[in-house]
Order: sequence, then C-alpha cells, then structure tokens
Amino acid sequence: MRPPSLTTVLAAATFALLAGPIAAQQPARPSPVLSETLPGMPRTEQQQISVMTAEFHPGQETVFHTHRFPVTVYVMEGAFTLELQGREPIVVRAGQSMVEPPGVRMMGYNRSATERLRLVIFYVSEPGMPFLDLIH
Repeated sequence: MRPPSLTTVLAAATFALLAGPIAAQQPARPSPVLSETLPGMPRTEQQQISVMTAEFHPGQETVFHTHRFPVTVYVMEGAFTLELQGREPIVVRAGQSMVEPPGVRMMGYNRSATERLRLVIFYVSEPGMPFLDLIH
C-alpha cells in the first residue's frame, strides 16, 4: 500500500478544517439520571407506560395519595418536595430524579413562594390502572 500523496493529505486537511464542527460532532447519547432496581413493577403480560408532565404554581400541592406501582419523577424546573408517610421529606431539584414507592401515603409540594415547578412523570402499570388513589 502506497502512502497518500501530498495533494490527498492537503485536501483531507482542508476538508477537515472546513467541516470541522460537523465532522467532529459525536452521536447523541443519553446521560444517566437515575437507575434503580425495585419491587412492585407490574407482572402482567402487558404493561401500560404513561409519560406525563405536571406544573405546580408557587405554593401548590398534590392531593394526599398512594400509587399502586412505582412512579419516576424528573424535575425540569424548580424544586419538588415529597413527604412520604413515616419518612423525612425529600427535595428533588431541577435535573434530578427520584422514584416514588408504591403503597406509601404521600403528598408533593412546590414550597417556593415565587418559582414554578415543572415535572416529567413516568408510570408503568397494568393496563387501565389509575395513576393514583386518593386517601380520604
């Protein structure tokens, strides 16, 4: 095999300089935010996957509730405070994620007096299951 000619090397270098940002760009890859192994996932032949968004105005809260299956929450903006019965409150900030366990009584809050809270919620359940069950 012959070494490349000077013309070929110069042409390749010129192309690399002109197309540098395009040629140097790497494929998009996901950035891990959360990985957790947990019990309580549906074991039926089919599962329903729901992806939801929620926006909380300053001071707004959820109802007192439980979930039948784990719920994954990703905070896009603001800070989400989750109070799980029998546990210390958890604060999840923008760019962070957490898993809400099934069967635990809870309430979620936007404790800020001025900032909104925006979440993405991922829920895998048996088909037709409600997202939450109200606690009276």
